[in-house]
Amino acid sequence: MTERRDPAIRVVAMPADANAYGDIFGGWLLSVMDNGAGLTAARRAKGRAVTVAMDGMVFHAPVKIGDEVSVYTEIEKVGRTSITIAVVAYRRQRSEETATKVTEAKFTFVAIDDHGHPRAVDG
Repeated sequence: MTERRDPAIRVVAMPADANAYGDIFGGWLLSVMDNGAGLTAARRAKGRAVTVAMDGMVFHAPVKIGDEVSVYTEIEKVGRTSITIAVVAYRRQRSEETATKVTEAKFTFVAIDDHGHPRAVDG
């Protein structure tokens, strides 16, 4: 991390989230990242926003049971109905101070109204 800021979401990886070798499932991590990005999108859209796309993700390091996972988000682009958010996930062992980048991706959300139809982000 190059700058100090609060994560969009922070969780601890638990045994139910792992395979038989103690590595956390990639799908679990993707879900945490989507959740963090969704919080950011909802604040920016001032209402409901849904995930419509996610750019390819590469895993740089494993997450283990007990690791703290922090997800950082940054809005990259706001269109009429869409929001593109850069998401980066870090892991930190419970007894250490140093965090390691695990993966990153770009998520695209669309703001929707009460009927599920796209609406203007600023409307």
